Amino acid sequence: MPEAAVGGAVHGSGHPVHVDGEVVATKRIGGYQHLTLTAPGVPEGFRAGNFVAVSVAGHVARRALWIHRVRASSAFGPTLDVVVERRGDGSGWLAAQPVGTRIAITGPLGRPFALPKEAVSCLLVGEGYAAAPLFPLAERLRERGCAVSLVVSAPDESRLLSALEARRSARSVTVLTADGSVGLRGRVGDHVGDLLARSEADVVYAAGPHEVLRAAASAAERVGAWSQVAVETWTPCGTGLCHGCPLPVVGEDGVARVVRACTEGPVVRGDRVRWDDL
Repeated sequence: MPEAAVGGAVHGSGHPVHVDGEVVATKRIGGYQHLTLTAPGVPEGFRAGNFVAVSVAGHVARRALWIHRVRASSAFGPTLDVVVERRGDGSGWLAAQPVGTRIAITGPLGRPFALPKEAVSCLLVGEGYAAAPLFPLAERLRERGCAVSLVVSAPDESRLLSALEARRSARSVTVLTADGSVGLRGRVGDHVGDLLARSEADVVYAAGPHEVLRAAASAAERVGAWSQVAVETWTPCGTGLCHGCPLPVVGEDGVARVVRACTEGPVVRGDRVRWDDL
């Protein structure tokens, strides 16, 4: 099973660095803006499930962004890719920045996904832009000989993340859209039980809105599989100092507590989250 206790003693990626990064590429794909950033020291310490916190002009709180991909070498040296959905002033500002913009970046941050010790069957479930960390995770799992089944979900076709790329990352890919514009019609909760049975997965990984995470974790628990979920919540600082990202969980000792999503998370065991209190 996983290398470390999921939601327990999973170690992060070492000490994060705070650097002055630069936008070296930007491209609109469907409903999202894909940014390629230089951030010396961040790609080198990355593990799937990490995120970065970026400063936004005119805002005190920083924006947390999942790391979608790292490139070890390019014309600019190591780079990282992030996916931005315009949801407010901050994300709108980030999405509009042209090549050459300098941005303050801190990372890699957060608790990453724990990897299985052995080659097992894994089901990865993601929705929207939040599915970003599942793509590098799929690559790491395949390197370990794991059979990877990937579910890519979205409200509609424009908000599917990298559906074509997914077919290069997994043994099998299922596409879901709530409106039925492409793939199967419905939401993750409608299909995850059948998809889990079909994949015979020993471990379930999920990234997306809370209802997606809860559905995936519940399905895993019903069949006795491990689950790990990347919980997305408001993270004003991203480093744990402000305590502004409470995540209600049950500890391994059975005691209910609140941890910081940006440090004790964002990846935790699905059966440890107190979903009704989230």
